[in-house]
Amino acid sequence: MCLALPIAAQNEEISEEEFSELSEDTTFASVGMMPEVLDENVSKLLQSWHVQHFSQTEKYCLDDEQDVYFADSVFEERLQRLPCIIPMDYNSNVRKCIDLYAGRRRELVRYMMGMADLYFPVFEQILNQYDLPDELKYLAVVESALKPNALSRVGAAGLWQFMLPTAKIYGLEVNSLIDERLDPFKATHAACKYFKEMYDTYGDWHLVLAAYNSGPGNVNKAIRRSGGKTNFWEIFKYLPRETRSYVPLFIAATYIMTYHCEHNICPIQTSLSLASDTIMVDRLLHLQQVADVLNVDIELVRLLNPQYKREIVPGSIMPSPLKLPVAATLAYIDNADSVSLYRVEELLAGCSPVSLSGEISNDPRKEKIRHTVEAGENLYTIANRYGVTARDIRKWNGLSSNRVPKGRKLTINIDNGGLTYAAQTPQPKEQDTKTASTTQQNGAQKTTTAQAQQPKQTTQPTASALPSNGSKLISYTVKSGDSLYSISRKYPGVTVAMIQTANNMDDDRIRPGQVLKIPVS
Repeated sequence: MCLALPIAAQNEEISEEEFSELSEDTTFASVGMMPEVLDENVSKLLQSWHVQHFSQTEKYCLDDEQDVYFADSVFEERLQRLPCIIPMDYNSNVRKCIDLYAGRRRELVRYMMGMADLYFPVFEQILNQYDLPDELKYLAVVESALKPNALSRVGAAGLWQFMLPTAKIYGLEVNSLIDERLDPFKATHAACKYFKEMYDTYGDWHLVLAAYNSGPGNVNKAIRRSGGKTNFWEIFKYLPRETRSYVPLFIAATYIMTYHCEHNICPIQTSLSLASDTIMVDRLLHLQQVADVLNVDIELVRLLNPQYKREIVPGSIMPSPLKLPVAATLAYIDNADSVSLYRVEELLAGCSPVSLSGEISNDPRKEKIRHTVEAGENLYTIANRYGVTARDIRKWNGLSSNRVPKGRKLTINIDNGGLTYAAQTPQPKEQDTKTASTTQQNGAQKTTTAQAQQPKQTTQPTASALPSNGSKLISYTVKSGDSLYSISRKYPGVTVAMIQTANNMDDDRIRPGQVLKIPVS
């Protein structure tokens, strides 16, 4: 599967069973395994927020659901005409991969062509800075299908599908707060550093691509087993199955992204742009604060700042970049104080820079939390959430496999990025629920926009915040990532103040595993 960088693949001990093979594509047995991005649910992908900003097709493009047949000589001649530094060889394996893109994956190609308008200018600029071949941008097509938040089954993330250990080797910060694998700019810089290092090692671009997929150790092993040959096609059969398809797919992706019109495939067009200004923020911010006060679509703010996993910009810890549409940057400068005060106790509940030593060693960034496994999760998705590896979670919990049942509680030692993840607060005290449930005055309380932008009072809430008619208290177990505000949104008519009163709380801090009483009607 086309997703792992060198040391990562070795550290995670990924078996071939972890990789995706298109079972209906029996003709690909000789090519190798197909990357899981080719199994992407395109219908779901086309319903994502990003694609809502796409129009249907180019105005003068002839689109069709059927591919056009061409002889081998046509494919070979077209590939030879491409102005590429990396050799675009043609053979039966490449033909099968082209047929896959131009045949059953036509809808995915339409999506990728649209996203290329968004990301290729970024890739081209950075590749040029490193004096690397422009066509390396097509590797991201193979890796992630240009899905910006792509996460593989084994934990590789982002457009360039870095595994966590390798990401850190190449300077990307990954913890429970930040994941720079998702930052198109920083991840592309990291990928370029890898490309240059591997080209200095092999001096052959096909071997560089193979090493990007399976690591130099597997490439070196294939070279030895072949008797010292250094041509990709000559060591083809000695490579891991997922790596055999890698170069053919790269050539096929380069071909189809260039000659899509000849196959009657029209790209969807996007009105989105990554054109932005970057502001260095020196305060703690939630992306929702920025979006609401500056009147910018929250999804666009997330798209421009994908590295903030908890949607928190940790500017109070260290100056942190905030990317905004060009028109919104001046508005932020003029309204920075209003942004930082807006809904601060709701959106940043329990979030404070670490100042004391944590539970693990003397590093205040090290924090021990408990995670309750939810339906659909596995060790790789959980590890990605907290910025650790699946191997680490297995070691900490004495697990022998990556499969964990729903409801299992896991101990996870995280790097909180300098911002407390699980606030340590006392268990809520017992309270006379009958008295608490009968003292609220009737009538809803409304807040104006101007009031919302002012800091809230932190005095102890009174029992009048609780409902009066037919109220009852139910139990809620706090999950990782919860805040009082997010919990209150789960129950109509329930406010943060009501939860605080029901649990005798004098602040907004909660921790995973804590049981809260929720006053509901």
